[in-house]
Amino acid sequence: MKTKLIRLGLFAILVIAIGIAISYRDQFDAAALEAWLDGAGAAGPILFILIYAAAAVLFLPGSVLTLAGGALFGPVWGTLFNLIGATLGATLAFLIARYLAADWVERKTGGRLKQLKQGVEKEGWRFVAFVRLVPLFPFNLLNYALGLTRINLAHYIIASFICMFPGAVAYTYLGYAGREAIAGGEGLIQKILLAIGLLVLVAFLPRWIGRLRQGPSQTVDQLKQQLDQQADVLVLDVRSEEDFNGEQQHIPGARNVPLEELPNRLDELAEYQERSVVTVCRTDKRSAKAAQLLARQGFADVHIIKGGMTDWNEKGYPVA
Repeated sequence: MKTKLIRLGLFAILVIAIGIAISYRDQFDAAALEAWLDGAGAAGPILFILIYAAAAVLFLPGSVLTLAGGALFGPVWGTLFNLIGATLGATLAFLIARYLAADWVERKTGGRLKQLKQGVEKEGWRFVAFVRLVPLFPFNLLNYALGLTRINLAHYIIASFICMFPGAVAYTYLGYAGREAIAGGEGLIQKILLAIGLLVLVAFLPRWIGRLRQGPSQTVDQLKQQLDQQADVLVLDVRSEEDFNGEQQHIPGARNVPLEELPNRLDELAEYQERSVVTVCRTDKRSAKAAQLLARQGFADVHIIKGGMTDWNEKGYPVA
């Protein structure tokens, strides 16, 4: 009972602190922060890291701090201080959520949400690495959400630090280039072009990571063998409903979600987030697009059926 009251008290304090921080977030700007830290001397980096960590806990915008870190400390030290601050803040939020609510969530979670949670826990550091490289959810919210799982703390910290590095480099350098532009430093054009290049690189990370997570294509023979062995695999047919029930028919047991509807129906597939999914269409063009979409949304084991229903029918395999 005493522990419960302590947790409720800490939760109330946290909510109030977040509410106050959000209400004053308009006054939280890089210029004011830089002016204050400029006069902090040798203690500046430590204060900056602590402010960054507090901002992550209180849902303040980390982008402001990352840009300020580049402007204040340069691209190298700025990246390091940004990474340390972001990792420290992410870890604090993770631990707060784990202490305050993880046990309660474990007892109350059921159905698809429980399956999704178990899938995240099973993948562990790989899931953390993926969502840090491909930010599917807001950074501050994600830190608390991951704290509600049983992901190993050390794995969470290491994966976060390493996989936040590309974004930290890009936005830190952008802050540095912005300050150089204002000051009129030498090599300004090159610095701006490099900053733009780093941002483009980070912007394309979701597509590249999605392709890495997207498994290799499979032949219809391999799929038939899996189905005969009653493997735990979802056959996702992404043709239109008319094509699914048309002259080519469909693979028995397949689920039909047209490609155009897939982004809005991902919750229907949540139980397969960490299980095997094979996408199929008439050939393999639509299924390739579907596989890329699923991979970008965190599905861990996605494959494309090469040749699709055309090859399946040519082989004379059963249809429904």
